[in-house]
Amino acid sequence: MSGRVEGKVAFITGAARGQGRSHAVRLAQEGADIIAVDVCAAISSNTQIPAATPDDLAQTADLVNGLNRRIVTAEVDVRDFDGLKAAVDNGVEQLGGLDIVVAYAGIGNGGETLDKTSEDDWRDMIDVNLSGVWKTVKAAVPHLLSGNRGGSVILTSSVGGLKPYAHTGHYIAAKHGVIGLMRTFAVELGQHFIRVNAVCPTNVNTPLFMNDGTMKLFRPDLENPGPDDLAVAAQFMHVLPIGWVDPIDVSNAVLFLASDESRYITGLPVTVDAGSMLK
Repeated sequence: MSGRVEGKVAFITGAARGQGRSHAVRLAQEGADIIAVDVCAAISSNTQIPAATPDDLAQTADLVNGLNRRIVTAEVDVRDFDGLKAAVDNGVEQLGGLDIVVAYAGIGNGGETLDKTSEDDWRDMIDVNLSGVWKTVKAAVPHLLSGNRGGSVILTSSVGGLKPYAHTGHYIAAKHGVIGLMRTFAVELGQHFIRVNAVCPTNVNTPLFMNDGTMKLFRPDLENPGPDDLAVAAQFMHVLPIGWVDPIDVSNAVLFLASDESRYITGLPVTVDAGSMLK
């Protein structure tokens, strides 16, 4: 099967690397043109993970162009509604419409219990991982409506949007909030044949997970834990004997939700979790 989103235009946040890049490439492989945005800079309190760069976003563009699909890029912070609106407006003008929204951009920070989480860490987490998702959809909806051909909106939550984990309470709160956004947008936009769903991955093999901070969080018993040490602990989260999934595993779920194969599926949290929700 090919061309599953042929002729459609997808707006993707956090597209410079990791899952965002993977989503852009996977949708382009199946025929979509892409509006790709990323902040390409550090978020103030997010010091554990190196930031994506303009070169990363340019590489995403090269990969999409290499598939003979069009792409429009912009360096935008999802906390900046006016910037998001300008980016999607410009992309729609160049590419001719909008059919798919993938709100992926997010951060990880902190690692404290909730009572010790700093106000800066809390603010940045909620502003990016929750308010940024709302602003992304808010900027895109007028184009979905004006196109009068329905659409698919895919929000990135997490298994942490469906159950709690210690030491990540601000992340858990934001990702639970994304599920609330998804369900409400689904109810409000359904009359226009705009479907809204969420992907809820477990650990994913990207810099947001594979970093020193995460390794120390999972293996506080070791002074300098590495990926093999992380895998031992992370595997306990899952029914399947793995510590994490790959970006393509999530991208394939995004593709399904973006395509007409899921034309009557809306309001659904789709887990890509190796059975994490069974534990």
